[in-house]
Amino acid sequence: MAIILRLDRMMADRKISLNELADRVGIANVNLSNIKTGKVSAIRFSTLNAICDVLDCQPGDLLEFKRDAAEPEEEKRSEEGL
Repeated sequence: MAIILRLDRMMADRKISLNELADRVGIANVNLSNIKTGKVSAIRFSTLNAICDVLDCQPGDLLEFKRDAAEPEEEKRSEEGL
């Protein structure tokens, strides 16, 4: 996946534990742990908003886009003449 979650880095910078952040955000520890380890395929804006509020950061501080190593689909199509 091209979107990388950097919640672990932001938590370390802010010196906040998983349990404390989960309590302050209002979500279960296991759900926050899944976000932290990147084991999710989606995150609600309301959850992202709450995390940013507690950590005093921007969504871009938590999310990073990294292009997949595979060729982009559009380039493949243009090479095949589609």
